[in-house]
Amino acid sequence: MLHSKTFNKKTRGGRIQKLVREVYLRDDIYCGASFCKSCEDKSKARLTAAASTILILDTNVVLNQIDLLENPAVEDVVLLSVVLQEVKNKNSAVYGRIRNLIDNPARRFVVFSNEFHRDTYVQTMAGESPNDRNDRAIRVASRWYQSHLGDAVKVLLITNDRENKRKATEEGVSAETIESYVKSLGQPALLDLLVQPASEDVIMEEVEDMRPSKRKVVYPEHKPMSEITSGLTKGIYHQGKIRVNRYNPFEAYVGSESIGDEIVIYGRGNMNRAFDGDVVAVELLPQDQWHEEKSLSIVDEEDDEEDVHLVPGSADDAPRTTDPVSSSTSDTSPVSSRPSGCVVGIIKRNWHSYCGSLEPMPMPAGSGSLVNALFVSKDRRIPKIRIQTRQLENLLDKRIIVAVDSWDRQSRYPSGHYVRSIGEIGDRDTETELVLIENDIDARPFSTQVLACLPPLPWSVSSEDLNKSNRIDLRHLHVFSVDPPGCKDIDDALHCTMLPTGNFEVGVHIADVTNFVHPGTPLDDEATQRGTSVYLVERRIDMLPKPLTEDICSLRADVERLAFSVIWEMTPEAEIISTKYTKSVIKSCAALSYVEAQARMDDSRLVDPVTKDLRNMNALAKIMRQRRIQRGALTLASAEVKFQIDTETHDPLDIGMYQIREANQMVEEFMLAANVSVAEKILKEFPACSLLRRHPTPTKEMLEPLLRTAAAVGLTLDFSSSKALADSLDRAVSDDPYFNKLIRIMATRCMTQAVYFCSGELSPPEFLHYGLAAPLYTHFTSPIRRYADVIVHRLLAASIGIYKLPTIFRDRPQLTSIADNLNYRHRNAQMASRGSVELHTLIYFRNRPTDTEARIVKMRSNGFIVFVPKFGIEGPVYLAPRGDKGGGEWFLDDQQQRIKKMDGSISYGILQAVKIHLEVVEPQPNRPKLQLTLV
Repeated sequence: MLHSKTFNKKTRGGRIQKLVREVYLRDDIYCGASFCKSCEDKSKARLTAAASTILILDTNVVLNQIDLLENPAVEDVVLLSVVLQEVKNKNSAVYGRIRNLIDNPARRFVVFSNEFHRDTYVQTMAGESPNDRNDRAIRVASRWYQSHLGDAVKVLLITNDRENKRKATEEGVSAETIESYVKSLGQPALLDLLVQPASEDVIMEEVEDMRPSKRKVVYPEHKPMSEITSGLTKGIYHQGKIRVNRYNPFEAYVGSESIGDEIVIYGRGNMNRAFDGDVVAVELLPQDQWHEEKSLSIVDEEDDEEDVHLVPGSADDAPRTTDPVSSSTSDTSPVSSRPSGCVVGIIKRNWHSYCGSLEPMPMPAGSGSLVNALFVSKDRRIPKIRIQTRQLENLLDKRIIVAVDSWDRQSRYPSGHYVRSIGEIGDRDTETELVLIENDIDARPFSTQVLACLPPLPWSVSSEDLNKSNRIDLRHLHVFSVDPPGCKDIDDALHCTMLPTGNFEVGVHIADVTNFVHPGTPLDDEATQRGTSVYLVERRIDMLPKPLTEDICSLRADVERLAFSVIWEMTPEAEIISTKYTKSVIKSCAALSYVEAQARMDDSRLVDPVTKDLRNMNALAKIMRQRRIQRGALTLASAEVKFQIDTETHDPLDIGMYQIREANQMVEEFMLAANVSVAEKILKEFPACSLLRRHPTPTKEMLEPLLRTAAAVGLTLDFSSSKALADSLDRAVSDDPYFNKLIRIMATRCMTQAVYFCSGELSPPEFLHYGLAAPLYTHFTSPIRRYADVIVHRLLAASIGIYKLPTIFRDRPQLTSIADNLNYRHRNAQMASRGSVELHTLIYFRNRPTDTEARIVKMRSNGFIVFVPKFGIEGPVYLAPRGDKGGGEWFLDDQQQRIKKMDGSISYGILQAVKIHLEVVEPQPNRPKLQLTLV
């Protein structure tokens, strides 16, 4: 039966467009119950005969109570298509989580297409809002389900909407609030999972506000969005993402395009309930309330949060630093060129689940009673979160996950709810899982649908593989790989053959992952979401299943493997004469580690073919590298740490800086060259839909810390171009052998993040990769580990006529969405790797107090931040007594980047070497930290 459906759609120009769609209504849509006597097709049955109650959820319950719905106690649930569509439109993250529940057969969640069933479709009535129409559709579907299934089961509509519940009851539909239903399950612990919405239209059944009765205003009210929009247009407010200082959670920065500078936000009062990562509207404070940057200080774990609030208009509303220790000079010269501001509204929240533990507290009388507790996030940038729990006794020694629900202006802390426990505090597996959850890393095993996409093992190259894709046979070549020791997911290999002309044929051979990962399959969808492999200290979390990463695609020695090859003819001066792109089959003759490759090149007695090829490639790589540097490529440095891990206990046995050899640089050079060549090829063929990687030029504000440091040590750095900066860094030398590396590490930290983008979104000048001084760049060389490379392989295959370009490349918004996800996943993988390093550093030093040398890299009013070269560790060292608000007897000379004692007897300067003591301490229960103190 055909039916016309009318709805309004807002166009890009702001006009309301009336659309009419024809809907085909059916009466054979399966209800999902295995015990149903009416429906014939039971192949997708999820609701079992054991179900005594079937739940139908309204939209707000799904949106707000997803943590509860993910608990196994909630089962036999019908999700109506009208609800799913609303959830998808309002919150894509919650939609993804509810889809995971639907896709899991064990959870008994079923989708019913009520919008296409003849008996449950409802038309919009005159004057009825879309929300009211959807609520009515939910009630109609609930009534149909009860009638359809009869007395075999109770159908219960779950809604916290007062009006919807009232109408359902009047219409003969059984309806309950989520709180009431959870109580009926007889599991009090489940009540901890409930979100308590703060809306008048929502029924609040159980939880009373257990805060103190004197409810004074702690924070200013957020401006309404209409006022914020108007203020942004007029330049009164400034929009940007707020970033909280990792060393001082009472200090934050908002990058504002409208004023071309970062706005500093001092104190939780001025942050006005903003969380790290929120998009906020900021109002500048009067200039006489701007703070000198020298007033910035290090805040310690023990510093009291109670003193950090001020509300404009209150008695405390005066310009002051909220840091526990501040510069003694800040009162004499408060004006600075650094704008300060306060948050007036939240444009977009960045709330998610947080990992940490409960603040220790005495056990209340009466087991299982509802108590208020304060949750302390592992991430110091996050304020304490007030939760209510009936499980205090079980949770005090656990790492737990908490979600934020709201933050009332009359409350010092945000309110949230308990989600789940991770494990015992201090357990390495628990702490590692915490790192993964904090950074939104999906470490779940691959689903059966994903694994079903893999070819059966053992896999080997067949004659059919050789005949497909115009694949050429390169098994006769001396192909070899050079990787970190113990590498199993080998996705690149090389060859270098001297030609009769005296030129070289050089090949970069990359695992042909797209031969096995096809667009639109569950395997491809999973890789799209994961985006990248994640490397922790003791393990790897794969983007693709292990049979692919370590066997079928891995270019291991002495086995035939499929590859995608870039082959150049090069002169002995490393000039490229021609480039060829082809699918191939190779047989690697050696899988070398960097150390092994370096040893071969250095041993003059070795003259075997692979060693000679290595030396030839290294000679070419050195020329290529020098030419790249002459073009302006930056040679930066990072504090990369390497652990030696005990194979049985997985505890760290040793820690040190990662050593870079010529062999590393050789491989890197040819991978860079392949990426550049592929970028040129795909952009030429597909100028509107190529996936490229850009590195934006750093702004002057970003480089300011490095400029100040350089000036303080007598260096002049030229930032007019990447070439000028590269030359400046080369000249930054002193008697100290570590001086240049420190300057390069500091320069690295001033850079913007490199990002993926769709070529059709930007103009060619914006394609520039600043760090590489390359006008074009992409990622092609690691498809086992990065989904970006999988996309680029498909583009390259289409550009040389092997395959048609997948349809997704015609959908620019979707391509942009994929690029955004890749950037998000890449950043999270980096942060997870760092978190893993920090965890294992704590484990290593737990019973190894150590004295060592460090270098001062940042000055603060109450001390400085040091970098420890031997261990790659960075952390704060205090000079002023803890809690001294005036900076004690120390004075910070911001211009000279030097902190001095008032009597002039002692001073410390930027980049100075100091002796420090490293020791793990626990100033607060369950919050161990590595403490650095001056010896």
